[in-house]
Amino acid sequence: MTMCSEKIDKGNRFDWGKASDSYAAYRDIYPEKMYREFFRLGFGGAGGRYLDIGTGTGVIPRFMHGYGGRLYGIDAAENQIIKAEELSSGLDINYSVGSAESIPFESCYFDGASAVQCWRYFDKTKAVPEIYRVIKKGGIFIIAYMQWLPGESEIIKASLELVKKYNPNWDCFLERINVKNSTLSLDGFKKKEFLEFDCDIPFSYESWNGRMIASRGIAATLSKKETESFSAEHLEMLKNTADENFSLRHQIAIFCFEKE
Repeated sequence: MTMCSEKIDKGNRFDWGKASDSYAAYRDIYPEKMYREFFRLGFGGAGGRYLDIGTGTGVIPRFMHGYGGRLYGIDAAENQIIKAEELSSGLDINYSVGSAESIPFESCYFDGASAVQCWRYFDKTKAVPEIYRVIKKGGIFIIAYMQWLPGESEIIKASLELVKKYNPNWDCFLERINVKNSTLSLDGFKKKEFLEFDCDIPFSYESWNGRMIASRGIAATLSKKETESFSAEHLEMLKNTADENFSLRHQIAIFCFEKE
């Protein structure tokens, strides 16, 4: 499904379905601590139903599956859902094509919902009422991000600059989220908690290159030929500037809301 917003990449179109293979191979990188925090906040426990919105290849449902709850995932890109189902073979997870603006479930069906790395893509005027509708009173909604930190890593900075060479309209130079800029609020929900922590994610040349390809700036936007050209140049850059195995610091930021 092609997406477009004037607020993202200067209106350039992108399609996460084009990035599904790379996404599946290289974006299962959230730290276990994030899942433990989700569980502590009330997402994923036994006896409840939990929806991951914008689930992509089903990373959140797959890794939260062992916590005992009934997991669901929706995504507007059909290719992402196809890949999520492949990767979830043998797991009792319900996936369907659907958007945050039109969630294909009845009212008050879920004990909690999450939106990880995808909140900026939604039409909030439609998504917030829909999310409110499908969550039970007292249920939770989690918005979470894993931020790369180009200001704290020369490898990340150089990689992002190379993406910008191939896709000048890409706008994904991110800074830390902190208490001062964590003023997010949602109609009908009260903020339960905001937390953030750093994590060092291990990478190799291949996996970091794959992670960059799986970003919106490359595979979701560029042609196959352009993506292959980026990959070759990026790998060469990494081999000239970094050890074969390295760790890159990221920030996890989690907003937890409760339906009033």
